Amino acid sequence: MEQQDLLGRIGDAYKKMSKGQKRIADYITNNYDKAAFMTACKLGECASVSESTVVRFADALGFDGYPELQKTLQELIRNKLTTVQRIELASDMDEITVLKTVLKSDMNNIRMTIDKINEEQFQEAVESLDGARKVYILGLRSSAPLTQFIGYYLNFVLQNVHVCTPGVSDIFEQLMPATSQDVVIGVSFPRYSTRTLEGVQFAKKRGVKVIAITDSTSSRIAECADIVLTAQSDMASFVDSFVAPLSLVNALIVAIGLRRREDISKKFQELENIWREYNVYIERQATKEEQRT
Repeated sequence: MEQQDLLGRIGDAYKKMSKGQKRIADYITNNYDKAAFMTACKLGECASVSESTVVRFADALGFDGYPELQKTLQELIRNKLTTVQRIELASDMDEITVLKTVLKSDMNNIRMTIDKINEEQFQEAVESLDGARKVYILGLRSSAPLTQFIGYYLNFVLQNVHVCTPGVSDIFEQLMPATSQDVVIGVSFPRYSTRTLEGVQFAKKRGVKVIAITDSTSSRIAECADIVLTAQSDMASFVDSFVAPLSLVNALIVAIGLRRREDISKKFQELENIWREYNVYIERQATKEEQRT
């Protein structure tokens, strides 16, 4: 079932629903931002029906159980949630449980990413980046730290990497020199940046290969990409979870680095000398025990 059709399907089936199912439908329609993250038991309490009625409601809509309905609803509303609504999602958490709740959520995001990642697409991304004349990296707002991380480490591995940033030069001006010999990495996670999508679409029209790093193959940026790498980013509150996307990016950089290990080794030997000469990093102090020996 297409995610955007969910509310429509509820509307179409409404007349044939039981009274209890109609109460669930009414609650979801009016409070979809909250319902998407409720357990079947909690949704039943809010709609004044039993948990079993919630499960039957999901079955009546053609879902294989309540978890599938919940997942579809979550995907539907992820990009529609305002920051205020995201904060409300965490209203049931307290300071005692928040640490474990967030860490467990991040662990689940990594597990989901492992299960869903397309290894063929990953390998194709590695080959495309390794053979590109120039790599452009675009990701704005909350995705910006990810693009900076990618750019920082790819610059050690590849020769010509440019991170597109908002500022004096517009995104389109920075992407204008890109050709079919280049690659654009578009990073986009909810809430999706309009400017990132426009930049990727601009590059695609100019014949540039696009690699999308996003949360779903149905996201707008994935629709115009040649290669799509997905990472789960379900949030526990208003803060976006980039643990799984960062792990995916780490793997991508390491894979490219393995192809160029000899060149990278020589480069880092020279860099270590420069860093030492100009005190770029704080030198590790020997312990008292080490000094004695």
